[in-house]
Amino acid sequence: MNIQSSENDPLKIGNKLFKSRLLTGTGKYSDIKLMQQSLTSSNCEVVTVAVRRIKNLEKNHEGLLEAIDWSKLWMLPNTAGCRTANEAIRIARLGRELAKVAGQENNNFVKLEVIDDSKYLLPDPLGTLQAAEQLIKENFTVLPYINSDPILAKRLEELGCATVMPLGSPIGSGQGLKNAANIALIIENAKIPVIVDAGIGVPSEAAQALEMGADAVLVNSAIALAKKPVLMAKAMAAGVQAGREAFLSGRLPQKAQAIASSPTQGISLQSE
Repeated sequence: MNIQSSENDPLKIGNKLFKSRLLTGTGKYSDIKLMQQSLTSSNCEVVTVAVRRIKNLEKNHEGLLEAIDWSKLWMLPNTAGCRTANEAIRIARLGRELAKVAGQENNNFVKLEVIDDSKYLLPDPLGTLQAAEQLIKENFTVLPYINSDPILAKRLEELGCATVMPLGSPIGSGQGLKNAANIALIIENAKIPVIVDAGIGVPSEAAQALEMGADAVLVNSAIALAKKPVLMAKAMAAGVQAGREAFLSGRLPQKAQAIASSPTQGISLQSE
């Protein structure tokens, strides 16, 4: 079996179906070739790209559009680097045009990031709400990156967002799911996919997110900054697959005391 979701268990975002529940990024790789190899190894189908970095031809983003086969991968333009709602709206519009240049004429996806906090890089909830409302009016499929706030998540769902993307811990920190309790509340109350984004450092943490009932994870830094990114990409795919299958299987309920795995009735405990 390929390390990706079953044909009978697709991930639905907006009007698109995907087999893989691992979304990946294109930033922080040491070179384009390593990024290409890692994307292939991850079996991902959705790849996020920073519109501003491509537009400004920042280091390792030159030629990025041409380096990826967009007939096989779905572009998720993101508004990384935007500090206000208005700026994010403008960059989202550019991202839609970027997708068209890549040959995806019907791609209205945008990963919405509004971050005015330069120290901890935490998303601005008010700016995110404001931008999401406008982008939905413009028929974007909005995937907002948010703090692990169940109230905000529900509000964004009610606005019409296609997913919510709560952070597990600060972006790029590799701290894992520090906000697991709040993420669990978001999952419990959501009727749209929940994609855990930011903070995942190792495959076991990706598996944990899926085991909890998250629909997918987005991983970039943990792959791109690993000593062996291609191998880590493969490991992340395996972790996501294991986590999803564990969730679908239904875990053993936790109990306060031990229960013997072998029957004890009918067994003599006296020595012969």
